[in-house]
Amino acid sequence: MNHPDPDRVLLRRARRTLAIRNAVAIALILLFVGAVALLVVEREERTALAASIRQTAATEEDVVDPPAGSWIFRLDAAGRLTATADAPAGLPDRAALDRVRAGGPAEQARQGEYLLITRRRGTAIVQVAGSLAVEHAETRRLLAALGAAELLGLAAAALAGWLLAGRAVGPLGDALARQRRFVADASHELRTPIAQLHTRAQLLDRDLRAGAGAELAPDVRRLLAGTRQLGEIVEDLLLSTHLAGRAGNGTEVDLGVVADGVAGGFRERARAQDIELEVRADPEGPSIAYGREAALRRVLTALVDNALSHTRPGGHIRIELDRLDGPARVQLVVRDDGTGFAPGDAERVFDRFARGHDDHRRFGLGLALAREVVTGHGGTIEAANAPEGGAVLTIRLPAAEPGASGS
Repeated sequence: MNHPDPDRVLLRRARRTLAIRNAVAIALILLFVGAVALLVVEREERTALAASIRQTAATEEDVVDPPAGSWIFRLDAAGRLTATADAPAGLPDRAALDRVRAGGPAEQARQGEYLLITRRRGTAIVQVAGSLAVEHAETRRLLAALGAAELLGLAAAALAGWLLAGRAVGPLGDALARQRRFVADASHELRTPIAQLHTRAQLLDRDLRAGAGAELAPDVRRLLAGTRQLGEIVEDLLLSTHLAGRAGNGTEVDLGVVADGVAGGFRERARAQDIELEVRADPEGPSIAYGREAALRRVLTALVDNALSHTRPGGHIRIELDRLDGPARVQLVVRDDGTGFAPGDAERVFDRFARGHDDHRRFGLGLALAREVVTGHGGTIEAANAPEGGAVLTIRLPAAEPGASGS
């Protein structure tokens, strides 16, 4: 049974939570804006209706032809009441008419679905009723429009929230993936060297207890070699976690100096394997790139180590440095006349722990980290077989002019 990746589950949950929160926040904002708009429209419509019936009460001379949606009631000095034809049932408000007739002030009141204005005009008392039905119909239309806008806004908010949440959790996913990859790399790469060191230490302890002396020198050398190998692996893993290709924090790096230093570190090993190791620099001037010297040195170390591992005794390894024009770039080539790559393996060499097509050659971690560093420096790295045999690994980096700012 396949279990879901816990990191993916965590990221999906975080993305879903962020999307929901964004959508809810935007929905609440839309609701608030809609409610304010509705209150403002209702107030404006009611104010307009009140002004209209107030104008009607002040200007109309009879009850025959009031404005649409309103009715006039007139109580004369003799107490006779006249009204507009088809006046709604329940109107007029006789109590309001009587209060104003008895000397009370003009009144404005709401009765059911009508707004009433009652005032004195000459010797008569006039009451005008205006229907709120138009206002209510307009309110319903506004509510329908706001509801549709709310739904569309909610859908847009959900989509935008999902996309923004995806971008927000992207770095988290990258960090989790890098963390898990580092743990996998560490466990994979450190397991064998640690086991070998433990075994050699046990053998050395046993020999010391048995009183052995000079015979222990080979074991001590192997122990030292194992600790050196373990240190190199730890350095690679730390390089992986820091992604040392961040050249933004770098300085000017003279790749010729780096190449001489790396070649010098491998001289003894090359002589022991009967392999000629040389550096050929561009005679036109220094090959200067911009980046982190320690990271670029580690890259070149990985390339030379790979060449030494696959070059037979009597072979040759050459580090070549050239400066390319248009745009200005520095080219670093590690060329050997060793076994080369099987067809189809030229790209696989940069995959972590990949195996060759023959399933015997293992590429490990060094070249994969080399590509990460070179790419991070804005460069490229390629692997190919030389026509005359052997492998050619080519790095191209943006050139830095001598004396340029490198802070």
